[in-house]
Amino acid sequence: MKEYSHEIRVTYEETDKMGVVYYANYLRWFEVARTEFLRAEGLSYRDLEEKGVLLPVLESHCNYHYPARYDDLVKLVTKIKDLRRAKITFEYEIFRSEDDKLLATGSTIHPFVNSDFKPISLKKKSPQLWEIIEQSFDNKN
Repeated sequence: MKEYSHEIRVTYEETDKMGVVYYANYLRWFEVARTEFLRAEGLSYRDLEEKGVLLPVLESHCNYHYPARYDDLVKLVTKIKDLRRAKITFEYEIFRSEDDKLLATGSTIHPFVNSDFKPISLKKKSPQLWEIIEQSFDNKN
């Protein structure tokens, strides 16, 4: 499976009174990671939407292992865990870059839907998009 990593720096606004990253921000980071993964593969959400394909979040999971703190440089690692004609699952790992400490793991599931939010087969609707995404996912590994 291809994986992509992207680094970001924790901002003060992302932390809570205890000085650690507020738990919901990890889900925002999943979105950043997913967006950057697609961009690295030559796609953007805008490309998908212009072709009538939307990717709403159907399900999300996050397991917190160790806290991130203000000014930490964190590495967001993303890969496609599962790819079906009508949905895609992304898997995430978040590490502190300084010592490669695993901070969080998680996943999100996204159906491929049209502008009416009706499920579609991406392979049928847009074979070209399907091919790009399929090349990012090698289910033999």
